[in-house]
Amino acid sequence: MVKSWATFGVDLHLDVTRTGSGLRKGLTDALRAAVRGGRLAPGTRLPSSRSLAADLGIARNTVADAYADLVAEGWLTARQGSGTRVAERAVVAPASAAPRTRTPGGPAYDLVPGTPDLASFPRAEWLKASRRALTAAPYDALGYGDPRGRVELRTALAGYLARARGVRADPERILICSGFAHGLMLLGAVLRQRAAGALAMESYGLDVHWNLVERAGLPSATLPFDELGTRTEELTGGKGASVGAVLLTPAHQFPMGVPLHPDRRAAVVDWARRTGGLILEDDYDGEFRYDRQPVGALQGLDPDHVVYMGTASKSLAPGLRLGWLVLPPDLAAEIAAAKGDADWSCGVPDQLTLAEFITSGAYDRHVRASRLRYRRRRDHLVSALAAHAPSVTATGIAAGLHAVLQLPPGTEQSVVRSAVWQGLAVHGLTRYRHPSATAPPLDALVVGYGTPTDSAWPGALEALIRALP
Repeated sequence: MVKSWATFGVDLHLDVTRTGSGLRKGLTDALRAAVRGGRLAPGTRLPSSRSLAADLGIARNTVADAYADLVAEGWLTARQGSGTRVAERAVVAPASAAPRTRTPGGPAYDLVPGTPDLASFPRAEWLKASRRALTAAPYDALGYGDPRGRVELRTALAGYLARARGVRADPERILICSGFAHGLMLLGAVLRQRAAGALAMESYGLDVHWNLVERAGLPSATLPFDELGTRTEELTGGKGASVGAVLLTPAHQFPMGVPLHPDRRAAVVDWARRTGGLILEDDYDGEFRYDRQPVGALQGLDPDHVVYMGTASKSLAPGLRLGWLVLPPDLAAEIAAAKGDADWSCGVPDQLTLAEFITSGAYDRHVRASRLRYRRRRDHLVSALAAHAPSVTATGIAAGLHAVLQLPPGTEQSVVRSAVWQGLAVHGLTRYRHPSATAPPLDALVVGYGTPTDSAWPGALEALIRALP
């Protein structure tokens, strides 16, 4: 006979098998195995003999005797007023549960771009916003709801994006997704269904985005790059005839850091209007500008042909898994249907909290404080280069959370190896070059100065300077 115990006080399943010696031995063996195997941690309080007997449908004395046996063997402890607990003893955990440790010589500092300073996440303000949002939320907010996301967040984003980024946004055409990659997957699926043709992309970018496009079954094409940004005028030539959409980072090209020149912004919008093409605008760090006027979103020039894509990953934290698409009218229903078929909705509590965080002004305050913090780091980096590595030039530094350090020709790989010896995780520019790019490769480092904590940044900067030629 096997009985399942589902109300153990901890989330644990225990099988009690009646043996030739009866239930007492079966229960004793099951409890001993749970402790020995690490499923019951030292200090865990066990249910009373009365509760356990009721759960298992056996006599209370059987449970009490099993407990007494295990106390005598040292597996459990029993004290008046404290109940029966698992004894504090050395338990060998299974090999698969052994904690992972950092290998000797691993990076001490992380300068890989893509992540903000997570230690500066506004925990106290976020908790306050969460409390207010959940208190005010109707009961049905916690249901499956609209696949586009909570209306509170879509409304808050519409106001914020119009004010801060020049986006022409209607809450009815905003869709909440779980980050940029999720949004690109949805767009890729719909473009594939529409037989939209090739998707053009910048010759420098992220391989995860190239791979997502490939998995969506979309042919891709790369656009050349120069000092004015991506050469969008190439879309008007022969290549543009087969391209149905283009993915751009126009405010601050990743990773090169150059804003798209006004003439090229106009050229890509003109291409979209003439051909019915679609522009996918990745505004990944649009809030962070330092010593230049903010570059408005491309979407503001033509909301009918531009999908605006944003996330909370750089402004707050990627772990929130919150992103948004501002969609043209003729695309909104198809994208919502694609998302609804897959997962319906992102986590409602975080959506409600972000909506409250924005409408209360806490989001603006956090962005302004972060902008000052990152600008100081950028300035420290530029000053250190001028003093200790004058042969290295920092570019793309008017905005964002990273800089491109231009190196002497032929030195990128040796500098990356030197950085590893200095305990740095940092990438060379070659890592971000699309395999089909035709221009000669450049030697450079892409330094994410937003990632380290405030306390770690000085040490990271010193290690970086030691690695440079």
